[in-house]
Amino acid sequence: MRKFIHSCLSRLCLSLLLWTLSASVTIAAPALDGLWKGPLKMPGGQLEVIFRLVSLTGGSYFATLDVPMQKVSRMAVQVEVRNDTVIFAAEEAGSRFVGKMAADGKKVVGVWRQPGYESPLTLNFSPAAIDTAPKARLTPPYREEEVVYTNTPVNLRLGGMLTVPAGPGPFPAVVLVSDAGPQDRDATTGEYRPMGALADYLTRRGIAVLRFDDRGVGVSGGDFNTTPPSELVTDVQAGLNYLRTRPEIDGTRIGVIGHGQGGNVALLTASQPLPPAFVVTLAAYGLPGNTVILQQQQAILRAIGVQEPDVVAFSKQQQAMQEVVRMTPDIKKARSILVRMMRKNDATLDSVTAQNRANELTSFHYRNFLNFNPTILLDEVKCPVLLLNGTADLNVAADANLTPLAKALHNSRDLTSKKLSGVNHQFQGEPTEWALVNGQRRETFSAAALEFIRSWITVRAQVK
Repeated sequence: MRKFIHSCLSRLCLSLLLWTLSASVTIAAPALDGLWKGPLKMPGGQLEVIFRLVSLTGGSYFATLDVPMQKVSRMAVQVEVRNDTVIFAAEEAGSRFVGKMAADGKKVVGVWRQPGYESPLTLNFSPAAIDTAPKARLTPPYREEEVVYTNTPVNLRLGGMLTVPAGPGPFPAVVLVSDAGPQDRDATTGEYRPMGALADYLTRRGIAVLRFDDRGVGVSGGDFNTTPPSELVTDVQAGLNYLRTRPEIDGTRIGVIGHGQGGNVALLTASQPLPPAFVVTLAAYGLPGNTVILQQQQAILRAIGVQEPDVVAFSKQQQAMQEVVRMTPDIKKARSILVRMMRKNDATLDSVTAQNRANELTSFHYRNFLNFNPTILLDEVKCPVLLLNGTADLNVAADANLTPLAKALHNSRDLTSKKLSGVNHQFQGEPTEWALVNGQRRETFSAAALEFIRSWITVRAQVK
């Protein structure tokens, strides 16, 4: 049974699309950190596209694409720089921008290509916003403690932040688990810190929170990128065990809240011995990995205005490439086949970009995700479960993923499934609801989502 569980969990490496983002920069070039914005002409109008770039160690970039009018947020982007040529590839949508950098490094002029359409596009540089507000931080009305604990089975040190409500306790508590990819304890992207916001909200309302740095991030040891997915569950179990040693925490009222991949890890933790008292998932996957990828791509293509015949054609191409990945164990051979297929489908695609994409499609993480089944072992989950998804989520469609998860959790003694109107995959509400800081809108965790999570936990954990 243990071998079977390990095999099942090893398929839980989710959403390469969200974190296999960067390609090496091989030449000296102007710093690209910041925002690159421009109007993309489409039939019947135009859309503003915004590329966000942050430089990483080793000369690569973390990059995402936003199309605000279409509610596309943080789509993964690969960055390549070759002399004065800049390439931004949003492979989730089969779209690519290739342009020439101006001499002053503040403008890139080129062409945007997506299935069935191409258009000239000029991107203008805007430096990342600098927060000129005072750096002093008000002391929160609760206790904060830097903590370090050990994942004993693998002798790995993990670290993070424990926040405890004021008073003697004992308090109910939760362990937070972030979405795919190595992230810090707050799941920080730019100025948005969803796990930090969630921890603050719950702790102010009587629920202690442990949030930890992923392996290889912050004070945690190890390397997330080389970690077998089965060990993600053991990291969560280590957090639960640590909380059970704390006198101010009620060991019978400790739950897990997971976002995206973290939601699936949370559910699998609940299928194991010494489970949490309850689980909350935020946009967890309910469909097989290969289906999830296709649905993500279709939703994003439609959102950016790709016509339906082109969506269907692109989807068929992706299905064919998935089959090559799944049916060709020889990785070198699979990559060669994929490069030929991609260049046949798109004559403008150069060999380097095609090879980079083929490398991703044959990576350990992607190959395993294609075979991922998120409902395995869920009939072992007995504790209360809250399944939350947003109706504006283009990565994890609410109806398509909530239904199979709810069905698989038929042995849970208390199951709640809820769709939140206008909430996206990052659990942000409509931009009009975001907080105003120095006169500008800042990405904000949905207030409706925060309160629903708190109220559900309050009932199950009997928060006083």
